[in-house]
Amino acid sequence: MAQPITVLNFSGHQFLRHRLVLSILSGKPVKIDKIRPDDKNPGLRDYEVSLLRLLERVTNGTVIEISVTGTAILLKPGVIAGGSVMHECPLSRSTGYFLEPIVMLAPFAKKPFNLTLRGITSDDRDLSADLIRTVTLPHLQLFGISEGLELRIKKRGSAPLGGGEVQFLCPIVKQVKTLNFVDPGKIKRIRGIAHAVRVSPQFSNRMIEAARSVLNRYIPDIYLYSDVYKGEDSGKSPGYALSLLAESTTGAIHSAETVSQPGVTPEDIALQASRALLSEIRRGGCVDHQHQVLVLLMMVLGSEDVGRCRMGEPTPRTIQFLRDAKQAFGTSFKIIPADQADPESSELLFSCYGTGYINTNRSLA
Repeated sequence: MAQPITVLNFSGHQFLRHRLVLSILSGKPVKIDKIRPDDKNPGLRDYEVSLLRLLERVTNGTVIEISVTGTAILLKPGVIAGGSVMHECPLSRSTGYFLEPIVMLAPFAKKPFNLTLRGITSDDRDLSADLIRTVTLPHLQLFGISEGLELRIKKRGSAPLGGGEVQFLCPIVKQVKTLNFVDPGKIKRIRGIAHAVRVSPQFSNRMIEAARSVLNRYIPDIYLYSDVYKGEDSGKSPGYALSLLAESTTGAIHSAETVSQPGVTPEDIALQASRALLSEIRRGGCVDHQHQVLVLLMMVLGSEDVGRCRMGEPTPRTIQFLRDAKQAFGTSFKIIPADQADPESSELLFSCYGTGYINTNRSLA
């Protein structure tokens, strides 16, 4: 007798992205209901529908059913196809919103990914293209996904009108490596990108000077790069932002960024970003809080061995992801204080037994 198909059931619009990813990777259909039922404008937002359409395009055989009111969806996953895809992102969210789930799926595709996204490249809600290039992709390298992994920023696009373009290239792997990353090391260098589009190029220099005034007190090895795009490549709206990352002696990366707001000076943007980076470093662990979900997912998919990673305090999104991953893959994490000797430390050691996930989609050519 055929086994009944397990359907993952969830409610609410939060955590939509990682739930869709878990469904596609585990091959289990997912049903999500009660999507903003009491809202003035109930149901899915345009960027959520756009994400569903993108997932449909990068997979083969995925069936998505959206209820008439848009407050419930059912996704029956197909295989991750990869290949060349172009997608226009709505201007309500930046390209980072769409890239995050794609980065989780791309290594397990049939063909290497060559995805071009158009829209806003940095806003204050999602990871910017800069951080995905300099922080998210190096996290994939921890799991043996590196050759040919690249994000190119062709054009920058600030909110509200966008006009940016990024190209994401990702190789495919048969299996990801088991992670054992428990030594956060000491911070050895700070790198950053200050970019300004459709405003005076001086803005990026002003951000760099202000950031240095804070960060130089802690460490001498600081290199902040000024990235000024001109003409067509600078998108349709003025804007500027500062992305910072601190790298440790063991390769742990902590990051922070701040994006321009109307009436806020470049100096204030830089000070906000610098302080955010310092508080991110203070949280500790080997992975910054924005990448906990990506690293934990790859640990679940790792080879059949115990993976371990030291992290700072988990975010609400991470906590929910651990519950959802257990439902999708049956994997539980063992979580203990990382430093038994120091009761003040909020760092935790996450360990789990990998499911030995094999990419059966990949073409053998």
